[in-house]
Amino acid sequence: MFRVLMAALLAVGLFAFAPSVKTFAQEKQTKKSTCEFGADDQKLKGAERKKFLAKCMANEDSGEKKKAKPKPKPKKEEKKEG
Repeated sequence: MFRVLMAALLAVGLFAFAPSVKTFAQEKQTKKSTCEFGADDQKLKGAERKKFLAKCMANEDSGEKKKAKPKPKPKKEEKKEG
């Protein structure tokens, strides 16, 4: 009885997980086709096309430079009088 219950729970768990895997694959394919469309639109070929597709698929900003984050100022240590 325990084996049947565990098998049923495992099947339900796998069934619930399967749509999310399928959705991820569809999103990746959609993104790839969008990136390829962008490369075709810009008429990129060879190394430039590969570089563009790699940046596009990696979710990086293609045209804007990333702003550097300001470094935090070091805290001043208080001297103890003793």
